[in-house]
Amino acid sequence: MDLFDGLKAKIKGQNRTVVFPEGDDVRIYSAAARLAQDGLVKPILLGDAKKIVEKASKDDVDLKNVEIINPDNYSEEEKQEMVDALVERRKGKNTIEEVLKMLTDVNYFGTMLVYLHKADAMVSGAVHPTGDTVRPALQIIKTKPGVKRISGAFVMQRNNERYIFADTAINIDPDAATLAEIAVESAHTAEIFDIEPKVAMLSFSTKGSAKGDMVTKVQEATKLAQEKEPEMEIDGELQFDAAFVPDVGASKAPDSKVAGHATVFVFPELQSGNIGYKIAQRLGHFEAIGPILQGLNAPVSDLSRGASEEDVYKVAIMTAAQVR
Repeated sequence: MDLFDGLKAKIKGQNRTVVFPEGDDVRIYSAAARLAQDGLVKPILLGDAKKIVEKASKDDVDLKNVEIINPDNYSEEEKQEMVDALVERRKGKNTIEEVLKMLTDVNYFGTMLVYLHKADAMVSGAVHPTGDTVRPALQIIKTKPGVKRISGAFVMQRNNERYIFADTAINIDPDAATLAEIAVESAHTAEIFDIEPKVAMLSFSTKGSAKGDMVTKVQEATKLAQEKEPEMEIDGELQFDAAFVPDVGASKAPDSKVAGHATVFVFPELQSGNIGYKIAQRLGHFEAIGPILQGLNAPVSDLSRGASEEDVYKVAIMTAAQVR
């Protein structure tokens, strides 16, 4: 089954709500209309309802089943609830005046809807840079218990093949403990998308074939991840061919349950992860779906500013599928 056929079946009729802070963007409201029409999620657009409806009408987009909230016209009672909750969440780091200013930012407003359980998830980034989406999520939703850093993963899909690549978006040079967290969270992401997790901790070395600080970091991260989740199949350090090709895996790491059969690939740092997924995308013709932000208490997804309507539609489906 195609990834999205499976995800649609999982979320259809579940009434999961996704807030889109950039509601007046044609890509956003067009995707929202499709999501509502297909019965996949209940979209909430942020912005001036009159302007959004006028723009959508000109584009022949029907928004009759899409909720629109104008933060500027939010009721005084609901606004006060949001202000009080954000002041408390920030624990003295921001004054009431600063919080009021923060809530004029649609990404903070949308994140607070998720925090107050008025939406299940958020999708942003079609107009705003990554930091504008991630910052309020970290400050308000925060990371799950036991997780100190968020990370970014891509689902790589081609025909019947499906893999997870991480971290490909957030942590520039993670230490061993962070790398271990990324491995465990990536395994959980794989399970959400019906991928049996076999996690390969990637390096330029396989089982001590090379030496160096970069190798040692991956070895330490592998040990920490295995201690964190002893029932998971996590192994390293492995070169990509040893992780992916059965014959090479059997030759280079004969005692490994992961070598030659990996489905989740954890890169040692962001540079190699970003390069790796783009090589697979451009030369291997894999569809790269994401990035998925891992480790948060509630799902938040960051779109590329070059995202198409189809990208928005798919990322929203993936985000809704992560709602617990």
